[in-house]
Amino acid sequence: MINRSLILQTTLCVCLSLFLASCEKKAEGQDKAASGTGTGPQATTVEPDLDANNFQADHPEQFPLVTAAEHVAAAELNVTGVVNADVSRQVPVPSLATGRVVEVDARLGDEVKKGQLLFKVRSMDISGAYSDYRQAVKNEQLSKLQLDRANLLFANGAYPKSVVEIAQNAEDDNLVILETAKEHLDQLGVDPANPSGIVAVYSPVAGTITDQEITNQTGVQALTPPYPFTVSDTSHVWVVCDVWENNMAQVRIGEEADIHLTAYPDRLFKGKISNILPVIDPTIRTAKVRIEVENPGIMRLGMFVTATFHGDTLEHRAMVPASAILHLHDREWVYTPGDSKHFRRIEVVGGAMLPNNMQEVVSGIKPGIQVVSNALVLQNTVEQ
Repeated sequence: MINRSLILQTTLCVCLSLFLASCEKKAEGQDKAASGTGTGPQATTVEPDLDANNFQADHPEQFPLVTAAEHVAAAELNVTGVVNADVSRQVPVPSLATGRVVEVDARLGDEVKKGQLLFKVRSMDISGAYSDYRQAVKNEQLSKLQLDRANLLFANGAYPKSVVEIAQNAEDDNLVILETAKEHLDQLGVDPANPSGIVAVYSPVAGTITDQEITNQTGVQALTPPYPFTVSDTSHVWVVCDVWENNMAQVRIGEEADIHLTAYPDRLFKGKISNILPVIDPTIRTAKVRIEVENPGIMRLGMFVTATFHGDTLEHRAMVPASAILHLHDREWVYTPGDSKHFRRIEVVGGAMLPNNMQEVVSGIKPGIQVVSNALVLQNTVEQ
């Protein structure tokens, strides 16, 4: 009886041991499958090193490399600038009379035509000018009558010639005064036959209103700044750039420059250097360079631009696929291979786009350097 109980206990222990061993093998197999050590596809992990620009990849072969080729180009100088109005094409529109604005018919930014009504002013100047005109008319009529009488009496021998000469001189003087008074009314925009206390001011040229200094009921002074409006012809504009003193040798009057608007980076405009101011800013050591550019209609005053000046010397630069350059936080980078599954991120300055989806690198790397052909794929792996 004791032997049978011992045999039964021994059998149960063996069965329990086999069951536990089976469970451990199954769990081990699941762990291997989860960790990727089995026969399935291997996951790639990229971990940053202590240096923020160094990265270690488990499988670097998944990031193909290309060798930077050589590209020969003329030396370039890139500077920033701002679109300004061509001063020679700006026309201030003053008020013709001192008074108060009673009507505004145009606004800042409007396109206006020559002769278009801009604003109206109620002025006391008109009363005085019209009074002078009416008085001049009466004086001229009287002097003309006296001259006619003097000529008649002189013809009958009643007046000497000197009296006729005095009358003729008075008539000539009054004619000058009358013409001056009438011209004054014309300058105020008033019809002498229909006088009014309102002066209407019209645009002298066609263009865009680039400055407005008045609103309704604003007081204005005749022909005195600040002028109520400024009308500018923006079909041609100036791009004014700051060029460092040590780069002045690369800029010459009469040469062309490439213009890229920050708002339209894919559009290229051509301009000509028309002036280099003879004064250097003593604080930042730059000189103002003026470029004249034809405006196709999308350039707005105050826009930021990048101007590129081309030098005479040739430079040897690197050339890589455009996908090899990573644009990150307003800066540009490429990845180069290092030792033992490492990659290093290097900041570069990208240049012009070239045929076959290639891009030149102005600085940062040299021809012959290997870089990752698709920097965005590596960057996305880093961020995961």
